Amino acid sequence: MGDDNVISRLGSMKALLGIVAGAGASYGIYKLVFGRVGDGGVSRRKSAKSVTIQPGSLMAKVSGFKVVSKSDNLDPSAETESSDIHSKSAASLEPRHLSMLLSLLQSSPNPEERRNVLVTLGNAAAFTVNQDLLREFGGLHIIAGFLSDPSSEIRVQTLNALNNLSMNIRNQEQLKIYIPSVMQLIEMSPVNSDLQLAALRLLTNLSVTDNHQHLMKNSITLLLSLLVVSNEDLQIQVLKVLVNLSSNPDLMDDIVQAQAPASLILLFDSCTSTSVLLRLLFFVGNLRAWRPSAQVAEALRMRQDSLYCVLLDSSSQLHRKLPQLLSHPDEEVKTQVARLLT
Repeated sequence: MGDDNVISRLGSMKALLGIVAGAGASYGIYKLVFGRVGDGGVSRRKSAKSVTIQPGSLMAKVSGFKVVSKSDNLDPSAETESSDIHSKSAASLEPRHLSMLLSLLQSSPNPEERRNVLVTLGNAAAFTVNQDLLREFGGLHIIAGFLSDPSSEIRVQTLNALNNLSMNIRNQEQLKIYIPSVMQLIEMSPVNSDLQLAALRLLTNLSVTDNHQHLMKNSITLLLSLLVVSNEDLQIQVLKVLVNLSSNPDLMDDIVQAQAPASLILLFDSCTSTSVLLRLLFFVGNLRAWRPSAQVAEALRMRQDSLYCVLLDSSSQLHRKLPQLLSHPDEEVKTQVARLLT
């Protein structure tokens, strides 16, 4: 009966997939920005599909929580308990379950099944012990292989899983080789799409330390371009990356020389959301900590579309915009503006 159990356990892997389900303009962002085209379209967000954990399945047995079947008489407390399974059971996955999920991810021809596996692995990766186990099982490269999957939803779930895995510094050493692929996804994906947002979240984690920031320096113009055409959620995520990168003095030459849209200056306005505006001011503060030699500054002035000319040079309109923000209703904004003006 032991051999039969192996088959039945593999067959019950679909039950594992139900754990915690939920974690425009396209190619040519440069033309979109520098060609002064209008706003990009906002992509429609897909709601996460729920997958029922069947009573008696493998996941029901290992989760440690009672599973309520549809035939049960449900009361509010029972519904809450069932909901608890979806929010807590990822912590109960054992090493063998992670290994089985990785095998299923590689072998399944069903896109929906692969998506559900990635959701499960992503939620499991929220726990440090699983981050280490997935690395030791070779799971980081297996998961990252789906960055090129034809399904955009699978690419999103791949990025979400890698985002959780990137919270582990040792994992970042393996994940850094995928930074160019993630940048390409950002450039090729529709503006304001879930793909862009998930990719930027991953880059935010990978840019927290200066270990891998140099791998992003050639994409400064891409990030600045996205900043002026995206919605608030994406703007915040772009700025998190830019603030991280601009905190590294070794990258400052690359940042200030990057091509920047002139419309960037328009974001320094009271109409801009406070969350975005604050991060813009932090970004400028980091830039102003850089002091170019007279020779370098003169060379940069020859490039009117450089970030230096747009935000730092004496001819920049920012010098006129900042004093106007002293009347902003948010106290922290006024504090940061006053700091930049001193």
